[in-house]
Amino acid sequence: MFAYDFMRSAFMAAFFVSAVCGPVGWFLVLRGQGFASHALSHVGFAGAAAALLVGQPAFTGFGASAVLSGVAMGLAGERLMGRDVTIGLVLSLAMGLGALCLHFLTRSAGAATSLLFGDILGIAHATLWWLAGLTAVCLAALGLMARPLLFASLQPDVAEAKGVSLRVLDILFLALVALATAECAQITGALLVFTLMIAPAAAALRLGLAPVAGMAAAAGLALVESWAGLALSWQSGFPAVFWIAALGCGACAAAFGLARALGR
Repeated sequence: MFAYDFMRSAFMAAFFVSAVCGPVGWFLVLRGQGFASHALSHVGFAGAAAALLVGQPAFTGFGASAVLSGVAMGLAGERLMGRDVTIGLVLSLAMGLGALCLHFLTRSAGAATSLLFGDILGIAHATLWWLAGLTAVCLAALGLMARPLLFASLQPDVAEAKGVSLRVLDILFLALVALATAECAQITGALLVFTLMIAPAAAALRLGLAPVAGMAAAAGLALVESWAGLALSWQSGFPAVFWIAALGCGACAAAFGLARALGR
């Protein structure tokens, strides 16, 4: 398996993505903003498809549209709460626009599958460098905002009284989530971002671990799931993303069962 260059690239890409998705996802679940990664992935899909249509890299279009949407969501703040119909319509429109762009993209028949479900076995060396750089940027940004973000997540009223700008923090965090979502989509595609962004983090949080340990556990679970998914894909011939999703659900179920058994 490791004799092939594309498999080595896939394992490296999974490492970089897991290192970001674990801690970012941990904060997403803690803050009850799991919907954000789902919403940003839909908008990112439209941006990626539009970028391909005009001859630009899909990753660039995905990242740019997702970041802009993340900033817009941060600016809207609580005004989005309870507007399920509006959010659903916007996401449906984004997916529709993405499908329209792919309809005119006749030169690449596999573009839709890659954007929707990822193409981890097709990661190029140049993409690896981008993923490595983006991982470093995301982790550095999260490290800078981790303490105030944790404070604002657990005690928002007290944090605001202490001078923490909740609006600015929310905008910065959602922009970070957008970058992490764009990175994650390289493996799972736009439709299955929850697989690595939410499932490992939910499992780690359910175990009641301390913040640093919880983020590390989420990253570790994401890495184990992605690497095991690649190995199982090699052995079975099934898509890696199927195994990653199945392992993520299994890990969540195991964590919830263990927490219940421990009375947490």
